[in-house]
Amino acid sequence: MVGGGVFVLFAAVVFTLVYMSFGGHDEDSFAAFGSKIGVVDLDGVIFSPKQIVPQLKKFADDDSIKAIIIHVNSPGGGVAASEEIYREVKRIRDEKKKRIVASIETVGASGAYYVASATNKIYADKGSVVGSIGVIAEWVNYGELLKWAKLNAITLKAGEFKDTGSPTREMTPAEREYMQGLIDNMHTQFIQAVADGRHAKESDIRAIANGKVWTGEQANGMKLVDEIADFEEAVKDTAKAVNISGEPTLVYPPKDRRTAFDLLFGDVSDYLPTREKLLEQQVGFYYLWK
Repeated sequence: MVGGGVFVLFAAVVFTLVYMSFGGHDEDSFAAFGSKIGVVDLDGVIFSPKQIVPQLKKFADDDSIKAIIIHVNSPGGGVAASEEIYREVKRIRDEKKKRIVASIETVGASGAYYVASATNKIYADKGSVVGSIGVIAEWVNYGELLKWAKLNAITLKAGEFKDTGSPTREMTPAEREYMQGLIDNMHTQFIQAVADGRHAKESDIRAIANGKVWTGEQANGMKLVDEIADFEEAVKDTAKAVNISGEPTLVYPPKDRRTAFDLLFGDVSDYLPTREKLLEQQVGFYYLWK
C-alpha cells in the first residue's frame, strides 16, 4: 500500500514538472507544439533550387509549423532555379493552404522578387531594394583576343543555331533575333507570375517591368510589397495571422557545416572542377539585378 502511494506521488510530481515546463496556463500549455514558424533564408545569388526547395517542402509537410517566412536578401539568379522555387512557394500557398510570406531585408530583386511574388504577403524594409522585373543574358566575346594570339577556334555543327552565343565570334542578325525571342518569352513568364501573385493586371505589371529597382517605400506605394516592416515585425504579424498567441518559436533548417578537416580529408568533390563543370560555359539566362 505504501509502495502504491509512493508511485502515485512520484507520478504526480513528474506530471507537475512536465506541465510547468510547458507554461502551466491553459493558453500556453504545450505551446511549443503549436507556436512554430519556419524560417528559410533566400540569401545571395540563386544558382540552384536544391537547398531551398527541400527546406520549404519539409516545413510545408510539418503540421507543427503554422507558417513559413522566407527571409530574403538576394539579387536573384538563374531563371530556371528562381522559377522552380517560385513553383514550390505557390504550391504551399495554394495547395497546402499554409501561410507563407516574404520578408525582404536588404535586396529582394529580380529572381528573388519572382519568388516573393508567390507568397501570401510581402514585407520589406523601407530602404531595401525591390523589383528589377527583367531578364539578362551576357557573356564575354574573346574572338579578337584569339586573333591577336593567332589562335583559331574550330567548331563543327549540325543546325544553324547550335553554337549561338559562341564567345569566339560575333552573333549573326538571325542569332540575335533568336536570342531576343527567348529572353522576351522569359520576361513574359516573369510578368505573368508577378501579376498572378500580386493579383494585378498583367498590363499594369508589364508597364513597370523595365528592369528598374525601387526602394521598399516606393515599392509599397506601387503595391509591389504589402507592408513596410523589418523581420521582427514580419514575425509578429505572421504569428497573429495564424493565431499564435505569445512569442512564436522560430525554426531554422539545419545548416550544412564544413570544417577544415572535411576539406582536407572528407568529400571535396564540390570544390574540384569536373569535366561537366568545365563544360558549363554556355550562355546563361538570369533574373538577376546587377
